[in-house]
Amino acid sequence: MPEAQRKIIPQDLLPIAEYDSRRKTLKANLIPMKRQRRIEVGPFATFYFENYATMWLQVQEMLRIEKGGEEQIAGELAAYNPLIPQGDELIATLMLEIEDEKRRNTVLLTLGGIEESVFLEIGGDVVRATPTEYDDRTTADGKTSSVHWLRFKLTPGQIARFRDGGEKVVLGISHPNYGHMAVLSVEARAALAKDFA
Repeated sequence: MPEAQRKIIPQDLLPIAEYDSRRKTLKANLIPMKRQRRIEVGPFATFYFENYATMWLQVQEMLRIEKGGEEQIAGELAAYNPLIPQGDELIATLMLEIEDEKRRNTVLLTLGGIEESVFLEIGGDVVRATPTEYDDRTTADGKTSSVHWLRFKLTPGQIARFRDGGEKVVLGISHPNYGHMAVLSVEARAALAKDFA
């Protein structure tokens, strides 16, 4: 599974029986890469930066769980291929992870529109994240979802500066009720730089 691949096609997928027999090893092999692509911002926001390998595994898992056969494949590819970076962007799943259900519901009610306040700063340039989905993730009462999919589109110059390492890269959230930032480590930057063409 080369990291530069930009789209999963049906021929990339393993038959369920073969996937089952290799599942433990495939998942274990992905752990080090996923660790480098996981960025915590503040006490409970975690960004999981996606790529071909993470989405391939997600599709395989969905096929394994739902057992929809050939008919299910097209739907899974339509859902997960848009989350594979296309060479000039980074794509992340933002998880608002609060274990206690009562506290989670209370906090999510204060974070409506949080997906509109996410940014990546490269030196002095600010790249605002845009949600990848079309449905509003905030309900009428102002409660946000605990899961968001976000896209960061970069210019060629920003990509070069991201790769260069001379300037710090900051991932942040500037929501009035959740203002936190994290500087990307050298390892995280190297891992994410592979998403660029």
